[in-house]
Amino acid sequence: MRSAWYEQLGAAKDVLTIGELDPPELAPGQVRVRVFASGINPSDVKQRGGWGGLTLRFPRMIPHNDGAGIIVEVGEGVSADRVGERVWIYEATLLKGLGTAAEFVTVMSENAIALPESTSFAEGACLGVPAMTAHHCVFKDGAVAGQTILVTGGAGAVGSYAIQLAKWGNGTVITTVSSETKAEIAKAISADHVINYKTEDVSAVVKQITNGKGIDRVIEVDFAANLETNLKILKRNGTIATYASDSQVSPQVPIYSLIYKNLTVHYVLVYAMSKSAHEQAAADITTCLQAGALKHQIAERFSLDRIAEAHEFMESGKAIGNIIVELIPD
Repeated sequence: MRSAWYEQLGAAKDVLTIGELDPPELAPGQVRVRVFASGINPSDVKQRGGWGGLTLRFPRMIPHNDGAGIIVEVGEGVSADRVGERVWIYEATLLKGLGTAAEFVTVMSENAIALPESTSFAEGACLGVPAMTAHHCVFKDGAVAGQTILVTGGAGAVGSYAIQLAKWGNGTVITTVSSETKAEIAKAISADHVINYKTEDVSAVVKQITNGKGIDRVIEVDFAANLETNLKILKRNGTIATYASDSQVSPQVPIYSLIYKNLTVHYVLVYAMSKSAHEQAAADITTCLQAGALKHQIAERFSLDRIAEAHEFMESGKAIGNIIVELIPD
């Protein structure tokens, strides 16, 4: 099968190889998927580059955890009825390091979720890490109906799904962005209020929007950068669900400022979520897809031959939305 892989960590153009490999073995409980589209996430490029001391997890790594395609074969214990099913895939590299940047991938059957006909394979490849992270952040503390949610970085891959899932859950959504282009994206996916944090005082605007009542929950893309603001605007007993802190990887936490408001901070890593959290996320995402409640922000599509460029684009920070490598264009 045609595939991309790396056997050492480093810059994309230095370590990524494209060529022919044997298809991965099919174990009991697994399905083999013909990959149409492979989704790239920050964690994929951080792993390949050795970010923060990460090491090579397997002697050979086929990158990318997310993807979408069609089941072509099932292992022992999996219903043959799944053959021919359109699916989206999550956490493909976790077991053996053999991800979706290849013509075929094998994953546990529960990691291949039915993809409605109304959702393209490229859109399906956007879902795994971003949509599941967003779901867990939004609903970690239960239903959001009647609550006011702040989503920072609302035009990003996780942020855009967080806005839409919170709206689907009947919450009121305020989001922050850094440009007018990103503001238009946030408005198009039904954010109730959009704040440009480059030109506006976020805490002042939030207080105005909420009549001084503040925010119930924050979905946070950069814990360190926004903590001071969040402490100002969160209600007592509010929560922060954060999935990154790239501006400062070891932030100082003003513990008593959190204690005085009885705040809760959730640190969210999709790969560490419980099985039940994954199952609930998959079920709700499927419901949203079937109802047409999710729009997908695809920044750019690359062929497998251009995978190094795709990784560099992710690392540049210029992508607005998801980056897709297409094995078979929709």
